[in-house]
Amino acid sequence: MSLPDQEKSVPANRETPEEEHVGRRTWLTSAVSTMTATVSGLIAPSILRAEEQDQADPTRVPGRIPSPYGSRASTETAQRLATATHSLTPHQVLHGIITPSALHFERHHNGVPVIDSDRHRLLIHGLVDRSLIFSMNDLMRFPSVTRTLFIECSGNSGEEWKGPTGKTVQETHGLMSTSEWTGVPLATVLAEAGIRSETAWVLAEGSDAAAMTRSLPFKDVIKDALLCYAQSGEMLRPEQGHPLRLVIPGWEGNTSIKWLRRLKLGTAPFMTREETSRYTDLMPDGKARQFTFVMEAKSVITSPSGGQRIEPGFIEIRGLAWSGRGRVNKVEVSTDGGVTWQPAQLQEPVFSHCHTRFRLGWRWNGKEAILQSRCVDETGYVQPTRAALVAARGIHSSYHYNAIQSWKVGRDGQVTNVQV
Repeated sequence: MSLPDQEKSVPANRETPEEEHVGRRTWLTSAVSTMTATVSGLIAPSILRAEEQDQADPTRVPGRIPSPYGSRASTETAQRLATATHSLTPHQVLHGIITPSALHFERHHNGVPVIDSDRHRLLIHGLVDRSLIFSMNDLMRFPSVTRTLFIECSGNSGEEWKGPTGKTVQETHGLMSTSEWTGVPLATVLAEAGIRSETAWVLAEGSDAAAMTRSLPFKDVIKDALLCYAQSGEMLRPEQGHPLRLVIPGWEGNTSIKWLRRLKLGTAPFMTREETSRYTDLMPDGKARQFTFVMEAKSVITSPSGGQRIEPGFIEIRGLAWSGRGRVNKVEVSTDGGVTWQPAQLQEPVFSHCHTRFRLGWRWNGKEAILQSRCVDETGYVQPTRAALVAARGIHSSYHYNAIQSWKVGRDGQVTNVQV
C-alpha cells in the first residue's frame, strides 16, 4: 500500500553548510594526499627483527598450491548472524551490489531440506490443458536468462516497528541480499502445459518440511518470474533453494518459494496457512492487509552505521538503496536528522529491482550528527519518514517496514541506532 500522495513528493531542500559536505573533486584530492602519506610510510618501514621480516615477506616463502574450491583470505572474518530460522547478511563490511553466496541471508520455516537434484521433480497442474512433470534436466534444456535481483524478507527491519532495536545495520537490515539469478522464465514453462483462460492465481509449493506455499496473482508473476537453478554463477546452495527456486523480482522474499516442487493454477487465492496466519499487515483499525507483495523503496547507510566509530575529518558516507517497483532514481542524504538533504552519487550499475550503491563525501566536525538516507524510485515513490509510515500503518505490524533509518554520531564518534 502506498502512503498518501503528499508523501510522494520530495520536500524543498534548504542549503546545507558548505563546510559539512564535500564535493567529489575535494574528496578525491584529500584521498590522494592521504594515500601519498601512507605510501611514504611504506617506503621507509620501521625496523623489524630478521625472523619477523622473513615471516612478513611473502616473496621469501613459496605460496600454497591451488585448491579444488577457493577460500577467502585468513584475515577476512565477515559472517552471518544465525538463529534457528534465519541468518543476517553483514552489509556493513560488504562492497558492491552482489552479496557473496556464503553471506546471502537465509529464512526458512522448518529447516533446510536435503534434496537429490537428480530425483527432484516439478509438477504443473490445475487449470492447464495437460498436467506436466519436469525433472531438473528438463528445465535446464529451456533457454536460460540471468538477472541481478535483490531478495528482501518482508520481515526485514520488522523489529524497528517497536523502536530502535537493532544495534548494527546487519541487525536492522540483514534480511536482504542481491545475487545474479539464472533460470528459465516461468511463462516459458507454463506455456508447455497450456494455460486456460480462466486462470487468475498460481499456488507455489516448496519441498521443505513446512511445505511452504503461497498464492500468487497470475497476471503479475507471469511477466517476470523465474524458475532458478543457479545463483551467482554456481548451482543454488541448499539454504537458497537447491535445486529449484521461484524468484519474483521486487516481491517479498517468501513468495520466491525455495525447493519448488509444485505449481497449481486456479481461479482464486488458495488461502494457505502462510498467507492467512502470517504475512499480513495489521492496520490501526484492527483489519489486516493481505497480499501486499511489493517491497517499497528503501535505503540504508551502511557506513558509518551502528556499532562503528569514526574520527573527525573526511568521511565517505556509503549505503544501499533498492525498490520493488523498479530502478532507484535518486538517493538523498542528510547529516542533520532530515532538516537538509544533499543528493548522493549513485554508483553504476543501476539495475531494476536491484541493490544500488550510493555515496556522499562529508567532513565530520566532531559534533553530534544524525545520518539519514532516503530513496526515490522511478515511479516517484519516496521512502517515508518513520512518522509518516506510522501515521499510515500504525505500530502493530511485523512486515514491510521501510521508514528512513537514522544513525546518531556521538561526540566520541560512536554510531548508534536512533529514531527521529
